[in-house]
Amino acid sequence: MSPTTTPERIHKLLAQAGIASRRQVESWIKAGRITINGKLAKPGDRITAADKVRLDGELLHAEAPSARIRIIAYHKPAGEVCTRSDEKGRATVFAALPSIRNGRWINIGRLDINTTGLLLFTNDGKLANKLMHPSGEMEREYAVRVFGEVKKETLDKLLKGVELEDGPAAFDSIHEAGGKGRNHWYHVVIREGRNREIRRLWESQGITVSRLIRVRFGPCQLPRSLRPGQYHEFSRIEVNEFLDAIKGLGSRDKGISE
Repeated sequence: MSPTTTPERIHKLLAQAGIASRRQVESWIKAGRITINGKLAKPGDRITAADKVRLDGELLHAEAPSARIRIIAYHKPAGEVCTRSDEKGRATVFAALPSIRNGRWINIGRLDINTTGLLLFTNDGKLANKLMHPSGEMEREYAVRVFGEVKKETLDKLLKGVELEDGPAAFDSIHEAGGKGRNHWYHVVIREGRNREIRRLWESQGITVSRLIRVRFGPCQLPRSLRPGQYHEFSRIEVNEFLDAIKGLGSRDKGISE
């Protein structure tokens, strides 16, 4: 693909190239870590792929990624963190992914260290932003194992909504999924991605979550054949089907396609 000749805002072009999120680029600029053709970058600077952009002296390749959108479904095991590197030396979800040229894998949302299940990745920053933006109200379905049987009044309360420390929250749906002894499984659906929101909702009712698995993100189900630590890259047909399924997502938010 030929280099982009129309100047674009630096944080936008670097995000589209899969180098970092817009917020991360802005933080680098404020910290004085980025230069453009040898000069210190400023917020709002515009560049093309032909400009020499460096981070801490290292040249960044700001050409646009391949026109082909790639998507990966990864079965996250417990104990892995959703960062590229971890100061505590813990395993990261990126370690098991295939290498990628002229771009990077971007995780679509996060799962905390003890939560397992479906995690999606793409090489397309615009798609990742679209899927994570609150205006899209993307459904996330989880299998939840709790200790003890939960009363119907409690389930009704979790559907109606409870007040958490960062505002009101509720499940869109709750379905019983069996269990043995004192352990009971439920499938819940939520449309937000707040930190530990599933666990905090149950804990607000004095209920302990002993296991949490994300089994669906939007139209994508966790493949039954995919074991923890394994990934499946979508075929071109699967990518097209996925894009068709989310068509129109986030259209209410004008800033999402900038």
